[in-house]
Amino acid sequence: MPTSPRQPIATARSHRRSIGSAVAVGAAVLGVLASTQAAVAAPPPPQPDLGPNVIVFSPDMPQADIQAKADAIYAQQVDNEMGAQRYALLFKPGTYGSATDPLDIKVGYYTEVDGLGQDPSAVTINGGVTATGKNGSGALDTFWRSVSNLTIHVVPTSDGCHTGNEMWAVSQAAPMRRVDVKDYTTFMPYCDNPNYASGGFVADSRLEGGALNGSQQQFYVRNTDLGAGWSNAVWNQVFSGDINAPAQSFPNPAYTTLAETPASREKPYLYVDAGGDYRVFVPSAQTDSTGPTWASGHTPGRSLPLSGFFVAHPGDSIAKINSALAQGKNLLVTPGVYDIAQSIAVKRADTVVLGLGMATLTAQGGAIPMTVADVRGVDIAGLTFDAGPVKSPTLLRVGSGHDKGGPHVAAASDPTALQDVFFRIGGPHVGRATTSLEVNSDHTILDDIWAWRADHGVAGSVGWTVNTADTGVVVNGDDVTATGLFVEHYQQYNVVWNGERGRTVFFQNELPYDAPDQAAWQHDGLDGYAAYKVADTVRSHEAWGLGSYIYTNVDPTLHATQSFEVPNTPGVVMHDLSTVALNTNAGTIDHVIDGQGPAATGANSGSAQTVTTYSDGVAQ
Repeated sequence: MPTSPRQPIATARSHRRSIGSAVAVGAAVLGVLASTQAAVAAPPPPQPDLGPNVIVFSPDMPQADIQAKADAIYAQQVDNEMGAQRYALLFKPGTYGSATDPLDIKVGYYTEVDGLGQDPSAVTINGGVTATGKNGSGALDTFWRSVSNLTIHVVPTSDGCHTGNEMWAVSQAAPMRRVDVKDYTTFMPYCDNPNYASGGFVADSRLEGGALNGSQQQFYVRNTDLGAGWSNAVWNQVFSGDINAPAQSFPNPAYTTLAETPASREKPYLYVDAGGDYRVFVPSAQTDSTGPTWASGHTPGRSLPLSGFFVAHPGDSIAKINSALAQGKNLLVTPGVYDIAQSIAVKRADTVVLGLGMATLTAQGGAIPMTVADVRGVDIAGLTFDAGPVKSPTLLRVGSGHDKGGPHVAAASDPTALQDVFFRIGGPHVGRATTSLEVNSDHTILDDIWAWRADHGVAGSVGWTVNTADTGVVVNGDDVTATGLFVEHYQQYNVVWNGERGRTVFFQNELPYDAPDQAAWQHDGLDGYAAYKVADTVRSHEAWGLGSYIYTNVDPTLHATQSFEVPNTPGVVMHDLSTVALNTNAGTIDHVIDGQGPAATGANSGSAQTVTTYSDGVAQ
């Protein structure tokens, strides 16, 4: 996203034989006491080696120490957008902060803040978990951070602005999951000047005091209880499976509301059980779901011991990781940047790959950092994939290519799922890839995906011929569902959907900024490339709440013929489409979809041009 002008997570047992004598009974009683004392005195299980950048807090720690550690990490990460440091701040079950001494956790780049309870109620923070932008750019670039699996009771801090509201004013790749906010939540950075914000994702949460969208240009809320409701819409606000969501009213106001989420699988998470052991919980898949999974008890699913995981640290060889996966281990990736010169190969059904602290896999020598075989039920979550300077064919391949004739084993009851998986072409260094994500497996769920060809970064890392990438996401599998799909700046089609019966709930896109001229960005007699392309051979596809924006700052005269291209057939139905020109003099989108719908131009910059329904060649 640019910084250019915009509009608006034992009991001891004693088994004794009754022998009837007082002496024996007394001995038995003493045995019980000794056993109980031994159990009480036993030390807690050792903490697993999660690396130096996983910071675990417990309620018995002095609050001043917790605050100081969190503040020090924030001071390092607040402006560290292209840095290599990664952190996870984990809170063991209990209460932190108080009404008179609040705990305020500020969240910077590449920082994950999680509760370690089985449910959000196990960890309470009296104070706040704050993410916001900075003066001069608002929250347009507030990327790569997260909060999950805790309860927040907002206590006003002394900074004179964040008073009584939980502020999570973020952009892409900054999810809020499994959070219970007891007070009002704002996704607008009202303390900043300008106070723009652009893109966000909330799932499986309860925002009891309601929420202020404010200046958020687009936002997706899934399976969340919005309590007192939602305030304000800009261009593309999408809700599915939510309680107390706004009614469907696109385009005025721009609310797209689905009563249920058609298919979902919540993100796996690390937690500490009653005995003090670390485990990973893997939620079950859902269809046609509404509300948080934990609203009426524990989230349904399976609990895995950490002993069943290979815990990876930066510097571990890929051969070692792959050997562990082949022997049946799951994979926990601790915070850091991993150079990947050969693929991490996931070959076993129901394997869990969970990253902590925005762990990043960087392609080396043109490698594909991770591949998934034709098996069902794999879950990949919490990872960022970076392209390297040598072009990779893709950064994550799920299932073998359809041209290989693989079986593409899949099941709706046990789908493969990706949650909070992010891709980057350029930014911290030169990066190149043909595509970022290739999905070949059927019945895959894509939940909060951001694929980003960088529009800014370290000097020399971005440019039309520097960080090159054709397409962000290619879907070849059938029955794939995307819930929260953010894809930006790719040089050809940003998304290509070849599979049948695909569904997308919420799509956000910006077309490439940096094409040098129209000759470099055109094909088959059309200016530019569409943001979202459904293949001409597809007979069934449905999507809700899609937005595409243009800002061509290198050549302001550039045109895109349209942002959405789909086959004209009754089985392909597109709902609630919008296009926006972001600047008065930086590009034009001539039509919304298939040559229909009004143009987004400099003259109407900041205003969405819309089509409410499109199918079989008819736009409404």
